[in-house]
Amino acid sequence: MQVFYADQFVLPLPAGHRFPMGKYQLLRDQLATHVPGLRLMPAERASDGELALAHSPAYVRAIQDGTVAPQVMREIGFPWSEAMAERARRSVGATISACRSAFREGLGANIAGGTHHAYADKGGGFCVFNDAAVAARLMQAEWARSHRQPLKVAVVDLDVHQGNGTAHLFRDDSSVFTLSLHGQKNFPFRKEASDLDVDLPDGCRDDAYLEALEIALGELEQRFEPGLVIYLAGADPHEGDRLGRLKLSWDGLEARDRRVFDWAWVRRVPLAFAMAGGYGHRIEDTVQAQVNTYRVAMSYWRRWQNRAA
Repeated sequence: MQVFYADQFVLPLPAGHRFPMGKYQLLRDQLATHVPGLRLMPAERASDGELALAHSPAYVRAIQDGTVAPQVMREIGFPWSEAMAERARRSVGATISACRSAFREGLGANIAGGTHHAYADKGGGFCVFNDAAVAARLMQAEWARSHRQPLKVAVVDLDVHQGNGTAHLFRDDSSVFTLSLHGQKNFPFRKEASDLDVDLPDGCRDDAYLEALEIALGELEQRFEPGLVIYLAGADPHEGDRLGRLKLSWDGLEARDRRVFDWAWVRRVPLAFAMAGGYGHRIEDTVQAQVNTYRVAMSYWRRWQNRAA
């Protein structure tokens, strides 16, 4: 399975910054050691034209040249730097490549991504550009070159925070279905309307979460028939996450991942996934949750390869 990374671009964050930038390198190291069969590949940078599929050209330019307004950077939560701008582009490029890989092999992955708080003309919540939105629109454009029917894309967002930017970007687009399971009282406190939002109470545990997910996937199936799924496999619903406020166990997170991968596999829908959020009290717990996601993904990737053989 192809996995794309951009962890070589490290943001120079001030001491005590709460974003765990080191988790990406740790995750890549753990995957290389403990999940055989992955092909770890550096991500290419998204172009201005690709970013413009979801973002205003003025915002793209401001991020690139550092002229973005201070209040916009405060909302993003990172100080501007050349490394920040380059990493943001490459994170989008990684999801684009993961989607292309999914069409070839059934599954593809981005070690980072899931930057679902970014709008067309602003970022937020550690999100600069919206990788899922750019990738969805680019895949639709590439699909249209050789297919008569348009490509429908489902964004299944299981980060603990609502995907407000993604919901807003696709609010009038019937070709993309946005599904978000998230903490009702968690960030963002002013939420946008997804096609399907599932608000979960603080302290939600495995059984209630998995029941809500099952109902949501059933409603998605009734309302929409995707040709591609983009899955945001956030580690932050885990009970050890300092920002999550939910109480999923290791087994609950694995069951969540397995259910999403199985849903796509049964329908033979290609799936690309990004790791989205994860802010464990112990960074090792966040990385372990993500490694577990990759182990589940590999079992389904092998099913795709056996089918093609």
